[in-house]
Amino acid sequence: MLAEFLKRTVCALFEVHEDPRDAFRIVTPLEYPGTGDRVVVRVRVRDGAFSIDENGEACLCASMIGGDVESGAVEQWSQSLLQYSPARLCNDEVIRATTMDERLVVPYVFRVAEAAQQLYGVATSRVERRSGSDFKGRLSRTIADIAQEFDLKHYAEVELPISGKFIADHVIETPTPSIVIAAMSDTRLLEGELIHMQYREAKKSGHILAIAESQLAVGKAQFERANYYTWKTVVFDARNLRSLIGSVLH
Repeated sequence: MLAEFLKRTVCALFEVHEDPRDAFRIVTPLEYPGTGDRVVVRVRVRDGAFSIDENGEACLCASMIGGDVESGAVEQWSQSLLQYSPARLCNDEVIRATTMDERLVVPYVFRVAEAAQQLYGVATSRVERRSGSDFKGRLSRTIADIAQEFDLKHYAEVELPISGKFIADHVIETPTPSIVIAAMSDTRLLEGELIHMQYREAKKSGHILAIAESQLAVGKAQFERANYYTWKTVVFDARNLRSLIGSVLH
């Protein structure tokens, strides 16, 4: 019973529309963070091959809020994408995957959709970082106090040794480095997930700890999802953060 329920429910999250000229439009449940706009993927048949793309909407959505789709971070992300995905960011600013095997069309729809969400996160991450907030100040002071109490070194605004020039808000030298992401928005939270993914793929040592000012700031659904794609995602609380850092020292 559960299997049938899950099949119906999961399938219902995807809308498939047949458009003119041999094009199929799939509206996915994934969203561009902070916009409420869902990621849409199109499948077209061209010269016997299947072309799967997002019609350039990731770049367009990012540009509309001041994101930089031509930044070095996006270029590095695009290069790293070649290593683990069939999707490609093409010269026309469209994320695209191509195959002649009909069995790969559905998996490629997922890969293009996830790449679109990632591109948006990378292109807009600097916009979020410039916005400033007292939350970041309170978090910084708390981390400094915790580091002093436990006699730990810590660093702020650290460029991480992975593709994309991602910046950690703080790195605390616990036995496995604690890489802290101040998730002021769902976009920054997504960036934390991307960092976690790259650390796992590269087998680098580091715990990605995303700290949100509140669930409301990042969205309840995004907050709950992020717990599966980071080491931990928590709401900021000085006492709980102290306990969490203390727990990894033993």
